[in-house]
Amino acid sequence: MDAMNELLRGIQAEDGAAVAVADIPKAVTAARLVYGDGATQLFTVDGRTTYSERGGDSAGEWYVDDDGRFCSFWPPSYRACYVLRWMVEDGRIVGLRFTGLRDGVTFDGRYQ
Repeated sequence: MDAMNELLRGIQAEDGAAVAVADIPKAVTAARLVYGDGATQLFTVDGRTTYSERGGDSAGEWYVDDDGRFCSFWPPSYRACYVLRWMVEDGRIVGLRFTGLRDGVTFDGRYQ
C-alpha cells in the first residue's frame, strides 16, 4: 500500500463532503497535489508548503486555525483560509477541493 493510501486509511469520504478538522493534516500531506493549470503543491507535516509553477517555487506555511479552518501564509503578508472538501471518484479519494473563505474561488488539487 502506498503512503497516500496509508495516510488516508479509515477515512470515509464522500465526493464534496467537508474534510473533518481532525483529518485536515492527513488530507493535505497525503501526496503532492496537481492543479488544473499544471501547478503542483507539496504540504509537509511540519507546516511547510511549496507551490511550484512554470519552473518557479514559492515557499509558504499551512496550519489549522483556532476555528478549525485550513489556512496558508505566504510571506511577507498573504494569508488565506479555505473550506476543504474531498474529491472522490469510484469510491476512492483522488484529491481536495479548496474554496476560499474570503473570495469563494474554488480550485481542485488531485493527488499525484
